[in-house]
Amino acid sequence: MSNRKELILKRLADEGEKTAAFFNGLADSQWEQQVYLTGPLWRIRELLAHFVSAERTFVLYGHDILAGGSGAPEDFVIDEFNATQVAGLKEAATTELIRQFEIARAEIVEIVQGMADADFDRIGRHPWFGRVPLETMLKLIYRHNMIHQRDIGKALETSQPVPHVEAVPPSQ
Repeated sequence: MSNRKELILKRLADEGEKTAAFFNGLADSQWEQQVYLTGPLWRIRELLAHFVSAERTFVLYGHDILAGGSGAPEDFVIDEFNATQVAGLKEAATTELIRQFEIARAEIVEIVQGMADADFDRIGRHPWFGRVPLETMLKLIYRHNMIHQRDIGKALETSQPVPHVEAVPPSQ
């Protein structure tokens, strides 16, 4: 029997805790550090809002896929979604955003806890990857945050934004 469920649960929980600890450890003066030179010119606070909106949205689409749905709709435009969702969280305090991130990550962990091994093979539409197995989507959740946190760390270390690398989804 596969142990992918346990591995994914562990990574989601561990990386979620690391993410919350990372943001909880920031000084007030660091939240306004711009992270990227191109693309969305997000500051650290806006990247946390991005994490919140992305994880909340996965909860919705994860449930949909497990119920036999298709996941993200075909007309989902990821850049527009990110812009509107991050802007919609601009008034939330950073402590509230961290709390919302922890709640959303706990919901994702709960979803995975209830999954059977075959559920990881269910195909759904991810806004960036396209049609992929649910397992791929779940791995992207923690990898996504790790990549952005690495960039935040570089921006904080140098006090300069980093070039945004235009990523292209892997071909299927």
